[in-house]
Amino acid sequence: MPPAPQQAAPVPSKFGGLAWTALILGVIALFGTKRVLAATRSGRDGDGREDRRPVEPGRYGAIMTIETSTVRVGDLSAYLARPDGGSERGTLLLPMITGIGTQVRAWADELAGRGITALAWDVFHGASTDNTSREDLGAKLGELRDEPALAEQTALLDHLLGDLGCTSAGVMGWCLGGRFALLLAARDQRLSGVVAYHPTVRDPAPPNHELDTVDLSTRITAPVLVAYPEADSVVSHETFGLLQAALQSRARGATFTQHFPGAEHGFSDSARHGASVNAEAFALSWPQTLAFVDTLTFGSGPAR
Repeated sequence: MPPAPQQAAPVPSKFGGLAWTALILGVIALFGTKRVLAATRSGRDGDGREDRRPVEPGRYGAIMTIETSTVRVGDLSAYLARPDGGSERGTLLLPMITGIGTQVRAWADELAGRGITALAWDVFHGASTDNTSREDLGAKLGELRDEPALAEQTALLDHLLGDLGCTSAGVMGWCLGGRFALLLAARDQRLSGVVAYHPTVRDPAPPNHELDTVDLSTRITAPVLVAYPEADSVVSHETFGLLQAALQSRARGATFTQHFPGAEHGFSDSARHGASVNAEAFALSWPQTLAFVDTLTFGSGPAR
């Protein structure tokens, strides 16, 4: 069983305003608001024509006009969603086995609607659930090696903090991307925050997982939010316990642990929401994640 959640230490008074802001935003995010503002997505299709159409505003946070496109960063492709005109706040999205399919693009669009530039890594270089079966994508996992993948992610982070004009950037990943979010943050101190949904930290590690995620997590200096489902069939309770202990041993960087009894590995994936325990876990987790992104990771609150 994973270790019992630790009691939060008293918050020093000089940080009281930030703590109360985070709490208030979390409550607002959890229960939502009734105000809905018009939102459109702008971009260009394969023929270069501008494409503007209504975009699902998402359930939480501020809504604004966004622009989306598939961009080239050197030899890499990536999905870009950002507020119209750009933003100084950014996040690098590291997908799960779906690649940059519909699910990940929807999350990127929702972040963009909150005033955050979202850039999603193309894990499988063009293959995603848009055009490839999950079985075939799973077969590609053994070809994904740590160092080349981290080099690609670093190039995308450079692009966020360079050409895209962001002055701060965090990272958010799911499953395989959750593991890489931890590894990237251990290596790159520029990241302002980390979200790792059900990170795939296997024991024993497969041959292509050359880097020790648990050991390297002690080097992360940014705040980390990690979500763990108790019925995870991929990551054992013992392994997650070691990861949680490593994160909580850090001298710098807060650790926020979400623990969901009964939920399964990959519970954030809408394809798993036929099981109510997974749908409920994500419904509870996501607004708290957005509050974390808005406050601790990227600034003092959602864009207005």
